[in-house]
Amino acid sequence: MTPVRRRDLAVLALGLAVAAWLLVRTWYGELPPLRWWLPIPLAVLAVAEGLGARTLRARLEALRTARAGRGPTGPDTPAVRPVEPMLVARLAVLAQASAYVGAVFAGIWAGVLLHVGPAVARLQYAGSDTVTALIGLMSSLALVAAALWLESVCRIPPEDEGPGEGASAM
Repeated sequence: MTPVRRRDLAVLALGLAVAAWLLVRTWYGELPPLRWWLPIPLAVLAVAEGLGARTLRARLEALRTARAGRGPTGPDTPAVRPVEPMLVARLAVLAQASAYVGAVFAGIWAGVLLHVGPAVARLQYAGSDTVTALIGLMSSLALVAAALWLESVCRIPPEDEGPGEGASAM
């Protein structure tokens, strides 16, 4: 698997921001009201992925330390729980998908914010929609950040040694 390119996420978010701005500008009066709790699932997913990344990083570091023999040893030392390789692979796929979902929603909420932010003084519901769009944008960006962190935790660390004998650098 290749890591998610930040440029792809930025282009996706920017393109959807422009598209959402155009759509909201055209049909703002016909849209249902935007409630403040609409983007909360994105924030919950961001928190879950952040906690998952922190836990996985701690488990992988404990496992690497135990394998290297650097950690404390003795009868009182708790056993290190191994990490299933398929779990790490699944978390890496989840992280990549979440990064794209977060970028999509960041673009959409940014497009909404671009329309309702300047219109607070002249549109009746623009004030509450601006708050909702800000919460949505922050939740989406938090999801992208948590997903990229989880993806980086799932990467295999580089080996300390160079290529073995007979290995080619090509």
